[in-house]
Amino acid sequence: MVLLAGALMFLAALVLVGGQVLEHRRRDRRVSERLQGRTGSDDKIGAFMRQLGGSSLAQRSVSLDNETQVLLNRVGWRKASQRSLFAAFQVGVPIVLMGLTFLGQELFFPQAAPVWIAPAVALGIGYLLPKRVLAAAAKYRQQRIAREIATFIPLLRILFESGMAVEQSLRVLGNDAQRLLPSLTHELRLILARVDSGLELGEELGKTARLLEVDEFTDTCIILQQLIQQGGGAMKSLLALKQLLDDRRLTRLQEYISKMSAKMSVVMMVFLFPALLIVLGGPAFIGIARALSHF
Repeated sequence: MVLLAGALMFLAALVLVGGQVLEHRRRDRRVSERLQGRTGSDDKIGAFMRQLGGSSLAQRSVSLDNETQVLLNRVGWRKASQRSLFAAFQVGVPIVLMGLTFLGQELFFPQAAPVWIAPAVALGIGYLLPKRVLAAAAKYRQQRIAREIATFIPLLRILFESGMAVEQSLRVLGNDAQRLLPSLTHELRLILARVDSGLELGEELGKTARLLEVDEFTDTCIILQQLIQQGGGAMKSLLALKQLLDDRRLTRLQEYISKMSAKMSVVMMVFLFPALLIVLGGPAFIGIARALSHF
């Protein structure tokens, strides 16, 4: 018994020392890889996703679909690495979902026939799922940019009234309004980066407006282009646009409230009206039933 306990303690000490040695080696290897500019062992999943997204099949699946390119532009994924990441999801999600469905079918429904129907359905759902999620994200980002325009225009007017030009105002907002306008300032930084490379500001505003397809942002870009070309006279246009956006927002809120009241009326009729009928008509029905029971 004493020998067995000693052997177990020796084995535990050996495992502990071996673990410490392996941990030190792993840390040394990570330090050397970072000094050489390579990714560490903890980034194996990211490296695998990049390799999968960079494959010819994944790139072809994304490049052949024009709608996916448009949605990626609206989400703000315009870098090659970001497009490769989505391509990896486009290829990997169907395979993973098909494998999980096949495994679940073999475990819980082994007698199901034919066997290929559920994995085939899972493969189709997995292929459509990333694109639907991307479309929902693009729509949400469009709505967010439209809401941010209502704050963006007054800030622009303040900067214009302080004597700043269009490009200077956009740079100030792109650098200092990131927490207030996260989506809009991201697009502004991309526009200004292309302007710094030698492109014209008005053309880049127009291209970004066509990519995003947000009416509020398009109207603002048109006014900014007018201000760039003419050098003034756009303050009244900005004020009129701000009032128009406020009117649109008020109209949307009124429509939302009217729809909500109609929905609440349906809920009241479904849940409250039967209870009210029981409370008010219940005694009468009970009295009629008792009267009829005497005959």
